[in-house]
Amino acid sequence: MRIALFVHCFFPDHFYGTETYTLDLARNLRALGHEATVVTTVFQGEPGKDRILTNYEYDGIPVYCIDKNYLPDTKVMDTYYRPEMYSLHRDILEAIKPDIVHVTHLISHTAVLLEAAEDLALPIIASCTDFYGFCFNNKLEAADGSLCKGPNVDGTNCLACLLKAVAQYPPDTYMRRMAGRYPYLSAYVMNKLRRIPGFRGGKIAGTVFDIVQRPNLLMHFYSKYSGIIAATKFLGDMYIANGLKVPVHYIQFGVDISRLPKRRREKHVPIKFGFIGQIAAHKGTLHLVEAFCRLPKGSSELHIYGSADIAPGYYAKLKERSEGRMVFFHGSFPKEKMAEVLSDMDFLCIPSIWCENSPLVLLNALASHTPVIISDVAGMTEFVEEGKNGYIFLKGDINDLERVLKLIVEDPERARALAETTEYSRTAKMMTEEVLQVYDAVKSS
Repeated sequence: MRIALFVHCFFPDHFYGTETYTLDLARNLRALGHEATVVTTVFQGEPGKDRILTNYEYDGIPVYCIDKNYLPDTKVMDTYYRPEMYSLHRDILEAIKPDIVHVTHLISHTAVLLEAAEDLALPIIASCTDFYGFCFNNKLEAADGSLCKGPNVDGTNCLACLLKAVAQYPPDTYMRRMAGRYPYLSAYVMNKLRRIPGFRGGKIAGTVFDIVQRPNLLMHFYSKYSGIIAATKFLGDMYIANGLKVPVHYIQFGVDISRLPKRRREKHVPIKFGFIGQIAAHKGTLHLVEAFCRLPKGSSELHIYGSADIAPGYYAKLKERSEGRMVFFHGSFPKEKMAEVLSDMDFLCIPSIWCENSPLVLLNALASHTPVIISDVAGMTEFVEEGKNGYIFLKGDINDLERVLKLIVEDPERARALAETTEYSRTAKMMTEEVLQVYDAVKSS
């Protein structure tokens, strides 16, 4: 079987959760005798290629790469529906001749990919790893930081998220600052203005229109999928609640990592907490540093792994706040080093303030017998049993996170004993075999 895997970004330059999931699928599909090809993109603003479409190979996997610098976004609609990419996607699909198209993230390709695949009568499925299909910021985080349930009737809550995001980037004008400070009021005003003669057809009206129609247009195109794969019930339920009509297949992610027992540590050795991932505000890294710095000095260490490139200002704030404390910044590391890094941790901390969807770093930790400390978001709590394989604290609540950290450092022997009841047995091959069952069902329907 020939499979075309479409992902927004890929190795070697991008190596987080969705990219790793795509790589694991491609590797295992090929190991099981199938032909898997990855189609990815260079993000607008990244170092470009010498032409819009290039090819390379990664770990024996053929990769097509579209350079988005040749198709820069000029309006909001360009981020979710880009007709100019239709012929490019059709040419790629005709070159690969896949039996099935599997989308692991649509964002850089946009919904026009689904249009091209449908016109070629190709079956299409998707693995949803976030809330892109109906949420403007993909994270189900409202402009006020609360959990969002999806777009409201007039789309103004999505518009508020756009205004909040735009206000954070230069040029930092007075109007942008005001829009960022009062996103809901500004969204309401913009929605009213677009109906007034003189504003119709203008930039404000166009932006509001693009935001308001986004979830409806994407759900229209999502109806072209033959099925959706979701790793958690929460993610699948949220898509259904926001208009998804196609079948949802629940397949938990699998991970390949050493499952050797964690070595015992002496009682007097300080507890080692760890963080692995993107260092950005929605990951809650600053919350973790703040809570850790309240612990008695010498009782524990905090080791942070992640690149400073994504949010350098945020990274600098972390280093400033942790000065003089046992907080160590290690940068990023190759995927192959994951087991080694986790083996040196007593607890992995995932203090995210957005709705994570079964992050692979969580599953890798559990598989390597490393108990976890997580915020109470549904995409993670499905995998954690309090006091057995980790602890759960209230999302965004530094005081509650401090409570959990103190509980651990005050009784390190009991806390470390959780390693003996922490496990996760699913492998990437097991996951891929279940995905193949979906392929077979879709092809035979």
